[in-house]
Amino acid sequence: MPPVLRTRRLLLTPYTPGHENGFVALFEDARVSRWMGDGPARRGGLLVGHAEIKRTDQVDGHEIIYALAPEVWGGGLGTEPAEALVAYGFEALGLTEVHATVDARNEASPRLLGRLGFAHVRDVEEDDGGLTRVLTCRNPARGAARGRQ
Repeated sequence: MPPVLRTRRLLLTPYTPGHENGFVALFEDARVSRWMGDGPARRGGLLVGHAEIKRTDQVDGHEIIYALAPEVWGGGLGTEPAEALVAYGFEALGLTEVHATVDARNEASPRLLGRLGFAHVRDVEEDDGGLTRVLTCRNPARGAARGRQ
């Protein structure tokens, strides 16, 4: 069962059938779906986005995925689920690194991810000719522990 994660302003809860209408509406909005193929964070009881961490073959590791409804863009909310997922990956899952993939035309997500310690490691050319950036954040605690051995 996926965990419930809390940030300063958000409650990230596992998806339930009751979220379906909000989830579908989020990804039917072209402003959101243009950056993602599939993609719930809650604020004030309202579905305002989607966030998850999962193992993917594309990065050969765990990837964070997040999307916010356009009506909450620009308020700094994107940082909270991304930061919570990275912390969960490092602390609960014991990962040494966490990845994110971002459409090369998306300028906002790489800036956000950079503030969290992600760095661009490579590009992937998609079947449709598009370019996806792979960014990676390494667990500083695990790196420090390795350095002391």
